[in-house]
Amino acid sequence: MNRIGLLGGGGKLPLVFAKEAKRKGDFIVAFCLKGLTEPGLEGVADRVHWFEWGQFQKLLFVLMTERVKKVVLIGKIKKSMILRNESVLDEKAKALFASMKGKSDYSILKGFSGAFGKMGIELVDVTAYLENLIPSRGVITARKPTGTEEKDIALGRAAAKALAGFDIGQMVCVKDECVLALEAAEGTDEAIKRAGVLSGGNFTVVKMARPNQDMRLDVPIVGPDTVRAMIGARASVLALEEKKTILMDRDEAVALADGSNISIVII
Repeated sequence: MNRIGLLGGGGKLPLVFAKEAKRKGDFIVAFCLKGLTEPGLEGVADRVHWFEWGQFQKLLFVLMTERVKKVVLIGKIKKSMILRNESVLDEKAKALFASMKGKSDYSILKGFSGAFGKMGIELVDVTAYLENLIPSRGVITARKPTGTEEKDIALGRAAAKALAGFDIGQMVCVKDECVLALEAAEGTDEAIKRAGVLSGGNFTVVKMARPNQDMRLDVPIVGPDTVRAMIGARASVLALEEKKTILMDRDEAVALADGSNISIVII
């Protein structure tokens, strides 16, 4: 049995991970952010501790008292929480952020990883528990991309890889081999909405991992909400990187896509 500390952000993924880890026989200690982490985690984890944003000293203390030697960082944390709430950080958190090279997602995650490493705490690869959520190469919807859309996927793939390499975002929107929108701090769904306004619809969404993606940190995630954003923006294709993307609620996402003639392809 592994004793795993689950540092949970928003969304359903922390709950999904906890259920799968419990199924494998692990003991889960959940560290949750008030107003962000799903309360349902209390019904799955063996122990649950709630924190306000910025209580890093308290987090480190509880990690030690709970004898946690392995942690996962999983779930969404809005960039606005980081950029707008510096005043509520405790002294330990302020020192940690001051030591980071900027506030890009990967810099922040690497900073936390380093702090845990100094305590002898190992960061765990979440994909080892979520293999069933990582789709293999191929088209998973009824409709295949057209020849024109294939060209947009190729351009989007190259652009998204470059974007992710600068740790700006992981998604681009393309139409007729013209890049419409790049994901930044606003997130995937908001970038899709912008592309819809610019293009009038019928565009391709491509989401890729970073070059040399560390699968312990910020693995790309999409799900039904992403497809709903695409439906609202009248997008036509979603392309995801194989073996490096988590697809939540696959059946629901595919059903939504098929209902709006959207193609989902794993590349």
